[in-house]
Amino acid sequence: MPRPATLPTLDWKAVLESGLTYADWLAEAESPEQRDKIETQHRALTLAPPAARFMATLPRPVHVVAIAEDWCGDVVRHAPVLQRLAEAGPNLNVRYISRQQHPDVFTRFLTNGGEAIPKFIFLSDHFVECGNWGPMPESCKELIARGKACGDVAAARKKVSALYEQDTDRREVVAELTRLVDIASSLEP
Repeated sequence: MPRPATLPTLDWKAVLESGLTYADWLAEAESPEQRDKIETQHRALTLAPPAARFMATLPRPVHVVAIAEDWCGDVVRHAPVLQRLAEAGPNLNVRYISRQQHPDVFTRFLTNGGEAIPKFIFLSDHFVECGNWGPMPESCKELIARGKACGDVAAARKKVSALYEQDTDRREVVAELTRLVDIASSLEP
């Protein structure tokens, strides 16, 4: 039996270092209107005390490469959540890159074969890939997949919008992201 193709090894440290901080990423936003939406989302979001405590006590650094562009509605909604986690956790180092900046990275993280952002790649303190998230919470990705399967993505998107409206505190996103942070900061299996 032939061996499956092996993807080239990535220099995750170099990819991370090529990225922008949240502030620099926002400053370079293509659309002032989208930047304002992101800033509004960020200001409105607060972490629940358990999530903030968890982030404040990470046992070791975690790095996140965020593939994000300001034109995307899911980026507007989810990048502020990642930023709030980073603000609460001094051991969480996040850098933003674009799809075009690192196509070799982006093509590894397609969603069901499609280009969707944001994508957050979680790395240990030794730059070992430990997981990824995006472009939306698991329950929403499932709805979109079901919509594609039955040929009614429009109805699926309406259901996703309803879920987004119900979860104003982004509890589901916070839970999924902190789980990946927990994995990447693990001291034992």
